[in-house]
Amino acid sequence: MTPEELKQLVRTVPDFPKPGILFRDITTLIGDGPGLAATVEHLAIRARAAGAEAIAGMEARGFIFGAAVAAQLGIGFVPVRKPGKLPVPVLAIDYALEYGTDTLEVDPTAIGAGQRVVMIDDLIATGGTALAAAQLLRRAGATVSHALFVIDLPDLGGAERLREAELVVDALMAFPGH
Repeated sequence: MTPEELKQLVRTVPDFPKPGILFRDITTLIGDGPGLAATVEHLAIRARAAGAEAIAGMEARGFIFGAAVAAQLGIGFVPVRKPGKLPVPVLAIDYALEYGTDTLEVDPTAIGAGQRVVMIDDLIATGGTALAAAQLLRRAGATVSHALFVIDLPDLGGAERLREAELVVDALMAFPGH
């Protein structure tokens, strides 16, 4: 399936989580076996081309695509978690949200010094989570140069923020608006 065909599998839910928002729901994409397989294949091709030695995925939907890509490539998966989910000493980073802050954590022993890690997530909007994840992974010793997404919402500027942080950004599809 082409990225354009995959785009047809993404459900748009108006006014969620608040009025005026068009929520891009991947539930319908991951529920379609051929669509999910094709999405993983497209991401794996890009991750392989980027020289990935490991894949990092952000909780929670980045786990779906990231772990599948890592398995397909035969390389490790590094979960970037919400606070309090890892049972070992962690590296953590706080980052700004539209209304407040959040935290991401990673097990630093999951990353080798200089290991080429490609980040994967389902969607890039404002880029705050992905930017924080890249900073955290770099602090853990990873070389992070690529971030892959299923969906880009270019009007929100997240991909551009990541490019300013010296990341190559690629998405399978883009939707205008937010």
